[in-house]
Amino acid sequence: MKHLTEYRDADLVENLLQQLRKVTTKPWNIMEVCGGQTHGLVKHGILEMLPDGITMIHGPGCPVCVTPVSHIDQAIELALEKNVILCSYGDMLRVPGSGISLLQARAKGADIRIMYSPLEAVTVARENPDREVVFFAVGFETTAPANALSVVQAKKAGLKNYSILSAHVLVPPAIEAIMLDEETRVNGFLAAGHVCTVMGLSEYYPLVETYKIPVVVTGFEPVDLLEGILMVVKQLEKGEYRLENQYKRVVWPDGNRQAVDLIHSVFEHRDREWRGIGSIPASGLFLRDEYRDYDAHVRFGPALASWASLAPSAETVECLSGDVMKGKIKPVECPHFGTACTPEHPVGAPMVSSEGACAAYYHFSSQNHYQEPK
Repeated sequence: MKHLTEYRDADLVENLLQQLRKVTTKPWNIMEVCGGQTHGLVKHGILEMLPDGITMIHGPGCPVCVTPVSHIDQAIELALEKNVILCSYGDMLRVPGSGISLLQARAKGADIRIMYSPLEAVTVARENPDREVVFFAVGFETTAPANALSVVQAKKAGLKNYSILSAHVLVPPAIEAIMLDEETRVNGFLAAGHVCTVMGLSEYYPLVETYKIPVVVTGFEPVDLLEGILMVVKQLEKGEYRLENQYKRVVWPDGNRQAVDLIHSVFEHRDREWRGIGSIPASGLFLRDEYRDYDAHVRFGPALASWASLAPSAETVECLSGDVMKGKIKPVECPHFGTACTPEHPVGAPMVSSEGACAAYYHFSSQNHYQEPK
């Protein structure tokens, strides 16, 4: 665990911890939705600093982790069977499909390239007019604008060989699904600051009012996380529920309207399957009809076009990723954690992604922390 003096804002961190100890009189379960927040909590030893009554529950906010096996199998089919140039973020390559991973498909000769932006994939399509290029579009609202822009640019350039395999998911429907779960123990949420930087705050007010639960938008630094937790606990202790914005230096109430308008112009909401969780209504982004020529599911014939958003996922039975991402267990409770399942040989996606809870616990194992939710 980090010593307080190692923090850049050590005095402020200690002050926030003192306030938390002072105001916490009951046990509370708080879910941080974003995997980046989870890594911040684990890496900086914050879980071990919190008062005994506060339990942090790690949510499903890791886009790689919630991408179903069926999506990965589709990407592998495109690369191996359809002979496309498949472009993807690096985190996706080692995530297991039902048979092999994208990395193993590349070892078999598939042309799979790591990209940092879908706009790079558009350039690849422009430079390879005789090859089909597909970008594996994974992510939450944060990556949706760039993926939408890549489709718009490809259409304006008249490219006929570019498409995306959309696996986009949305945060608010996931929060609602968690609250509708009869087994949920969540008393309050830390919402992801980078998502709200794009989308703004409006989507969270109905969640607060419907489920009578505090939601605080936070950043990712130790001070951000601790201040966000303190803001949630203060509300809970008073029996209040409000949407608050701890991350005001970055998040504006309306978000980035240009980015939001771009997302809405290219994508529409439909039901989406989440790895280990199941179908969540209106939680996915799918290309609108006017951009169907850039939809890989449409472009590559009946085999892909017939794939449905509600198709059951052939999940590995050994992987407990669903329970981890629903906050029902901690990563270290999985019997395969650190033994059969490691970043080099993952059983499931949460051990692979840089935002996965299992990866966070594995890489910062000295800070493994488990406390049974009250």
